[in-house]
Amino acid sequence: MRGRLGWLAAIGLLCTPAAAWGWAQNGHRTVGEVADRHLSDQARRQIAVILDGDGLAEISTWPDDIRSDPSFDRVKPWHFISIDDNETIANTARDPKGDLLAALQSQEAVLRDPQATKEAKAEALRFYVHFVGDAHQPLHVGRRDDLGGNKVLVKWFKEDRNLHSVWDEGLIASENLSFTELVRFIDDPTPQQVAAWQAAPYEEWLREAFCLRPQVYAGTAPPASPPGQKADLGYAYAYANVPIVKRQLVKAGVRLAGRLNAIFAGEPAPPPPPSIPTDPHQWCLP
Repeated sequence: MRGRLGWLAAIGLLCTPAAAWGWAQNGHRTVGEVADRHLSDQARRQIAVILDGDGLAEISTWPDDIRSDPSFDRVKPWHFISIDDNETIANTARDPKGDLLAALQSQEAVLRDPQATKEAKAEALRFYVHFVGDAHQPLHVGRRDDLGGNKVLVKWFKEDRNLHSVWDEGLIASENLSFTELVRFIDDPTPQQVAAWQAAPYEEWLREAFCLRPQVYAGTAPPASPPGQKADLGYAYAYANVPIVKRQLVKAGVRLAGRLNAIFAGEPAPPPPPSIPTDPHQWCLP
């Protein structure tokens, strides 16, 4: 079963529908809207043709909207990648049915293919926008044994939740902002940050998400007694982690724009790293 756990087949038993699919609607729309603000004119024109005028925020939730369509069952493993605590992307067991890294690569390839139809590119773009967001949600680069935090049951402001749903939706919702308000508040990277974020390959995106794991799980272990009591997450957890969520969302949007600008200008993607450590402690060094 190593590397082959069907997370999303089991998630329905573990969390609410909105919690199962990464960032929930406001998070994905935030990523799309940030990206839209950083698109080149050339990319914007070509995207408008492919999507018949729809925006990136509008299409960003489509892969969640189709989850009940059995013809798309093949894409369920594409929303995540399993990397256990003692692994890195270099030595984790990849799912032969696909995973988040493979999905990013395959959908980018369709968008770059001059022979691909408009319909194929529209579908690929809908997936791509969504998966870039997923790659920046730390629990979509998650542990196998707890299904990316879906089995970690907690109290979120006294409400029964799981850790995955807290990161998909709870932390964002705690800000009580629309996605357009959130974008206005967070989309302020420096030109140096934009350049550095956009120069990072996919493997770096996943490394960053993986290396946030200690903070993501901090305080989530159930107390020793009484038995069965869930960790109580609230203001302190939100205070520590909302800034991380905001940074991950804006990074995702800026990186999405950078990739789309390069794709529609015919420019190459950032090269993958020449080597990746197999020791997670080395992988997480700054």
